[in-house]
Amino acid sequence: MTSDQFNRWESRFAGEEFLFGTAPCAFLASCRDVLPRQGRALAIADGEGRNGVFLAECGLSVLSVDFSPSAQAKAQKLAATRGVTIETQRADLLNWNWPCGFDVVAGIFFQFVAAADRPRIFQNIRAALNPGGLLLIEGYRPQQLDYNTGGPSCADDLYTREILEQAFGDFDRLSIREYDAEIAEGSAHVGMSALIDLVGFKPR
Repeated sequence: MTSDQFNRWESRFAGEEFLFGTAPCAFLASCRDVLPRQGRALAIADGEGRNGVFLAECGLSVLSVDFSPSAQAKAQKLAATRGVTIETQRADLLNWNWPCGFDVVAGIFFQFVAAADRPRIFQNIRAALNPGGLLLIEGYRPQQLDYNTGGPSCADDLYTREILEQAFGDFDRLSIREYDAEIAEGSAHVGMSALIDLVGFKPR
């Protein structure tokens, strides 16, 4: 991550407002029934913690990873408000020594990774999951550029079914859903959006 990218996001997260709100994304909330009742969860690029805190509320032991100290301070504040505990760790996903042994990995809107670096990130996600572990991904499709309601401005950084199938097509009970929906997540994600979701279990 460049210093310009860090400074841009750190300045956005520095205010009192929770940029993307405090509720989990609707997709993650809809997956509650498929989450294990206990185990370890990794929430990557978790920002201000709304999704990591939700996973903790579901009974999981959560490692919430982001590169912004301001965001992580707010994540800890949110966890305390909700009466749960999360572990936060500052990391640049491209240069992080990824741990393994997770029963759940949640990657929600982490599309700031350049397309050329994406295969390495996806491989690290696979390695982090235990056999039988649950992978949950939500992101934007290229059609999001027409809506302009959030996400990257470069089409190469957006997800297609083909990209996700190439990386995780061997996962068990794999579901990839493409749809448009109105979302309202804080001030940063508001309006009609072109979304793609993945649910799958790492082969045993």
